[in-house]
Amino acid sequence: MTGVSHPVWFERQVPEELANEVGPRIEILGPGSGSDPFLGIDSAAGVIASILTYDGFVMDRASRAVAIVRTGIGYDRVDVDAATERGIAVCNTPNAPTVSTAEHAIALLLAVTKGVYASSDRLRRGEGDLYSQHEAIELEGKTLGLVGFGRIARRVGAVARSLGMEVMAFDPCLAHDADAMTRVDNLDGLLNSADVVSVHVPLTGETSGLFDERRFAAMKPGSYFINTSRGGVVDQEALVAALASGHLRGAGLDVTDPEPLPADHPLLHRSEVIVTPHVASATSEGKRRIFRSALAEVLAVLDGQQPEHLINPEVWPPKRRAEM
Repeated sequence: MTGVSHPVWFERQVPEELANEVGPRIEILGPGSGSDPFLGIDSAAGVIASILTYDGFVMDRASRAVAIVRTGIGYDRVDVDAATERGIAVCNTPNAPTVSTAEHAIALLLAVTKGVYASSDRLRRGEGDLYSQHEAIELEGKTLGLVGFGRIARRVGAVARSLGMEVMAFDPCLAHDADAMTRVDNLDGLLNSADVVSVHVPLTGETSGLFDERRFAAMKPGSYFINTSRGGVVDQEALVAALASGHLRGAGLDVTDPEPLPADHPLLHRSEVIVTPHVASATSEGKRRIFRSALAEVLAVLDGQQPEHLINPEVWPPKRRAEM
């Protein structure tokens, strides 16, 4: 089947610099339009998904599709149960964003603990006595608490240790291993001890709103909060309150709910907060790696080969195939 050209619908426009990555194996469909974001998905055998929601209604519209591949780690916008019922393989690209996202988390960590945004803002306003007003901390000897201990978190922890930080991690889904980082069994214990908390968990029913008023209150007074996972993990009103009270000293966020935040949202107008618009993985290298990984996953399914990152293995081998 390797000589067959497969119709694949792309949620986002294929960037010109990546168009040559597609090759003759794939017929490019999509993206949709403002009035119909799923325009063209009806004839697709495979789907490259990004930020839209893929429920049973969309899957029924994409009646020929046998694969939905999410360009990233999280797949909370794809109804996996609905896909499984319809014999659609759901895949993600968990390795592709690791380096870029971990580096971005470190960038946010450094920026907020060093007061980069606030100091730069004071300079732009032409304020005086900038040295005395500047507030920052050294990271050497401080404790980083990782909530979630997957690929990205481990890389963040390794960099933090190179900065002289102590690193502890909480992840009830992973068994303890030989990693040198301290593993703790109680989330509140980690929050009470960490000078910086960095979140790296998927958005699930259990993690939705995980960081609420109680959890922020459990954090060490004067600590910092970093989130590069999913916006839905955080109760943003509780976060604003914790910052406004001075209990938290700063926050660095790449993810919010909604995305992007409206221009008048209070998180965008606090000098101790840095918000980026879910771009942690969007380096030139990251984009190419994610794109290649997504293509490999969708082509594997359409060629009848089990993909490396199959979320719902119970659909394999597929019970329905696209007419190719």
